[in-house]
Amino acid sequence: MWMKFLIFFFFLGGFFLPLKIFADFPLSVVINEIAWMGTKESFSNEWIELYNNSATPLNLVGWKLITEDGRVEINLEGEIPSKGFFLLERTDDETLPTIKADLIYKGGLSNKGEYLKLIDSEGKIIDEVNCASGWFEGDNETKRTMERKNPSISGSNPENWQTSENPGGTPKAENSQVKIEREEKFYPTNIFINEILPSPEGPDAENEWIEIFNGNDFEVDVSEWQIRDTIGDTKTYTIPKGKKIEANSFLVLQRPETKITLQNSGDGLELLNPNGEVVHQVTYEKAPLGQSYSRTSSGWEWSTTLTPGKENIITQPETSEIKKGKFSIEKTEKIKEEDQKIPLEKLTSAKIEGKIPKSSNFLIIFSVAVAIAVGSAIIVVFLKKRLVGEELEMKEGEWKL
Repeated sequence: MWMKFLIFFFFLGGFFLPLKIFADFPLSVVINEIAWMGTKESFSNEWIELYNNSATPLNLVGWKLITEDGRVEINLEGEIPSKGFFLLERTDDETLPTIKADLIYKGGLSNKGEYLKLIDSEGKIIDEVNCASGWFEGDNETKRTMERKNPSISGSNPENWQTSENPGGTPKAENSQVKIEREEKFYPTNIFINEILPSPEGPDAENEWIEIFNGNDFEVDVSEWQIRDTIGDTKTYTIPKGKKIEANSFLVLQRPETKITLQNSGDGLELLNPNGEVVHQVTYEKAPLGQSYSRTSSGWEWSTTLTPGKENIITQPETSEIKKGKFSIEKTEKIKEEDQKIPLEKLTSAKIEGKIPKSSNFLIIFSVAVAIAVGSAIIVVFLKKRLVGEELEMKEGEWKL
């Protein structure tokens, strides 16, 4: 009986839970404007504005807006309309006499900066503005506020904030030039030129390539990004629409596609985002045949291991065979009586391994080796003759007797 009840309860909870998530957790409410400097009437007339960028209204009951140092902790309540604003005024509703506040709070923001966090009813951080080291924008003298440019970009990105056009800012209204600023797109960093092959072993026109690396933990759309050749016969290639690079992955662009010629004598490349900003660049001098120019943690290096579409591997070319050549002389041990029957050529040997280096040192060593071999042969012959003579004398002595 209890098992049936638990199964029914689990099924019922699973049916309604998604509805709650989609209704109350759109991840689209942001801290939109901050009057950390107060107003001309009083420095304590601070206010903060939230903005709902979603298509539905949102209940803020159980939500909090806090500063990391504990100076401000606001328990939110009420509802924020779709594409609408929610105004928080400090102390009383007289902070902005002509605009009604949605909520009054206590506590003041430091003029030196704060770290603000917007937390939902489940304890999740929905938005944050990390100005702990100082406010990104705003002016304490003119009382111009700090306005957010784009609600879809991180609030901790300094480039996503501006100082309001007019003193007092735009409480419960669209931010200064917000329409113009929203048209400007923001592009991620950590996109690099990672490896290039200027001098392939096959035909250059078919086998040259350029590799781009996405060093982010998320997919990046690189549509309309550009690669520009900066030396010699310069050319710019625009990456077509719909081209994406997965997280921590690569995009390899072949020369037949880019039409960019990588000069073997040296060249340079720039990677630009659609705003025309150079995000990465590389130059190289004379390119070795069959080696790629690869980005490393400490710079760039030539490598004989080509890794298009993969993590770079740095390998240096092998030493030439001439340098690898060995020259060795095996010393002959003292000739023993039993060794006399061994053929002369086995008693002493000079052996050359590998290719012979062409140098004066080699001629000297070779001459010494030949001299040792000849000298050893003479000694062996002399010993043989002496032994034979002694045997004849012994035989003659015996015969005389």
